[in-house]
Amino acid sequence: MKMDVFVVFLILVHASQHALAVVVQAYEEEPSTLLPYQFYDHFTMMPEDPIVSWIHSDLNPKIIHQLNDDGDDLKEQNEHYKGRTSMKTNALDSGDFSLTLRKPQISDSGNYTCTIWTGFNELRLTEIQLQVKDDQKVVEADEGVESVRLPCKTSPHLPEDTRVEWTHFYSERVEVHVVHVYQNKSDDLTTQDRSYCGRTEMNKDLLKTGDLSLTIKYPTDRDRGTYICTFYVKGDTMEQRVELHHVIENVPSWIVVVPTVIAAVLIITGFVLFYIQVKSDVKRVEVESGVESVQLPCKSTTAYLMKDIRVEWTDRDNDIVYLYEKGSRASSKEHQACRSRTEMEINQVKTEDFSLTLKYPTDKDNYTYTCTIYSNENKILLKKRVELKVKVCQVTEEEGKEFVVLPFITPPESLDGVEVRWFYYKDNERKELLFYSKNSVEHHDDYRNRTEMNENPLGSGNLSLTLKDPKDTDSGKYRCYVKKNNDIITVKTVLLKVKGQYLDTVQRL
Repeated sequence: MKMDVFVVFLILVHASQHALAVVVQAYEEEPSTLLPYQFYDHFTMMPEDPIVSWIHSDLNPKIIHQLNDDGDDLKEQNEHYKGRTSMKTNALDSGDFSLTLRKPQISDSGNYTCTIWTGFNELRLTEIQLQVKDDQKVVEADEGVESVRLPCKTSPHLPEDTRVEWTHFYSERVEVHVVHVYQNKSDDLTTQDRSYCGRTEMNKDLLKTGDLSLTIKYPTDRDRGTYICTFYVKGDTMEQRVELHHVIENVPSWIVVVPTVIAAVLIITGFVLFYIQVKSDVKRVEVESGVESVQLPCKSTTAYLMKDIRVEWTDRDNDIVYLYEKGSRASSKEHQACRSRTEMEINQVKTEDFSLTLKYPTDKDNYTYTCTIYSNENKILLKKRVELKVKVCQVTEEEGKEFVVLPFITPPESLDGVEVRWFYYKDNERKELLFYSKNSVEHHDDYRNRTEMNENPLGSGNLSLTLKDPKDTDSGKYRCYVKKNNDIITVKTVLLKVKGQYLDTVQRL
């Protein structure tokens, strides 16, 4: 009976989705493109021993990628796609059957079909038309320009649920960063990379005009690379790509032909750099992970500071973490991730103390921060640098022990109504191990019988995590976030090292 219901359900799904064929646009040799499909009712409708396949009917063999209970099954995969396709390892559990295709080529264009084997029949779940293009726009920006505009246009009068995502791919560093996201009729910068904070904007009437272009303010050499404008409209995914070339101003010819001038410039530059280095000694501040806050000192000993000064705290990427100007804090120009975690004294101008308080510091905050004070004429009155070092708690245990405790003790009076989340970080991936609140406890499936917290942790303030049967594969970084009304209350980081028994025996020998 269950199989009959499943077959009827899949036929209905196929009929409805075939009428809304998804179009995905990509560009040749970009890092990757995604052919999306989510099987939302996989919990109740998944057949026994399922086989999920992505096929291209015009090819022989037609198999692009195949997945079953044992993982990827690529014995019959078309040679053209070898090493270029992947699906999520938990696809059958999550129902996310999306296919990632790396370095798409013009010849990859065509119709792709996702199918599932029911035990006696292969049914089609969705069909996606992939369009791979080789054209891209090139934009050049001169050194020192105020802004640069990356073009991206489509048809006007877009639906209100249109989503636009700008990403930056810099091939020399093999990195992809989120630059700007627009959804729900407004900007959503929660995932924006910190280096673009306060420097991007899109047209306010983009849904009406179809102009999805992005403006980047004060571009620098690190902004060059490939920008991808991805927009999702009525189930279709479309992309346009823009290459930003940063042009450095030509050196005047007279400098090239007059070596004495070059020498003079180098001497003067060296002197200035030496002077700045001497005047801006770096002060080092160390704290333990899990403290409520840390203060980065910046005090003036001069008497000429005026009320209309501008105080700017920046990190190593020149992102603004705190800004004081025109007599008040200018939080709208600060990086979004820092607004709720930084503060200064109210009477800093009168006391000449411009120290910055950073709440809930973690090892992710280990930067050299710069405090710069400008006059109303934009002249630098004071510059000081502070290096922050957040020391992380380290726990070492031997494999084979019954359990290991990742310690986290905090005052219980601040824990009313909070949520506690323990995460595990390894190989640039984050996995949530345990969620705890007053009304519920949730464990990750892989750790359901291996993790626990003490009884009444919110009442005692003991938020430590107990990990049972520790193995060397559990070694890595663990981080606990305590939140209240979506605001971070405190953070604790613990580095765990589990020594393998075999390795210890070899070392002793």
